[in-house]
Amino acid sequence: MKHSSSRAFFAYWDTKRGAARAPDRADIDPAAVRGLLGDIFVLSCEPNLGFPFRVAGTRVCALAGRDLKDQSFAALFTDACRSELEEIATIVADETLGAIAGVTAAREDGSKAHLELLLLPFNARPHTPVSVTGVLAPFDDECGALSAFTLTSWRYLHQPEKLLPRAIRKLQIARGLMVYEGLR
Repeated sequence: MKHSSSRAFFAYWDTKRGAARAPDRADIDPAAVRGLLGDIFVLSCEPNLGFPFRVAGTRVCALAGRDLKDQSFAALFTDACRSELEEIATIVADETLGAIAGVTAAREDGSKAHLELLLLPFNARPHTPVSVTGVLAPFDDECGALSAFTLTSWRYLHQPEKLLPRAIRKLQIARGLMVYEGLR
């Protein structure tokens, strides 16, 4: 992570999740990340609607040049990388795995702006909508409204496995029933 907002929000999210794969949405206190709120957003995990914004910080809205509430996150991106972005967001939600991406966008004068995108999952709970949170932050503070967002690079943030003694790992594997789907 290169951007200070991404690093700070990830550190906060990481402490809130503790030993879990992700924190509950209720565990995130906006007052604790007050200085980052302009760069933070929450997306509803509805791929057929393009992952609409539930909440978008003021700076994220300023980057798009409009209020983003209920607008499609994927629609900000070019057609060429939209499906890739939707796949990344789906994996973040389904696999409870964070992702970091480099993004470029076009300024009004035609030059490129460079941004960093961080996507982090929330713990899925029964009977609650699935959502992800994240940061979209430009490296240049004076970039104005942007368009044609494009993914330039991305990677998943693998969470370290807890190291257990071999005897305990063998017992965990031996217990329970594992069903493998196969071909007929």
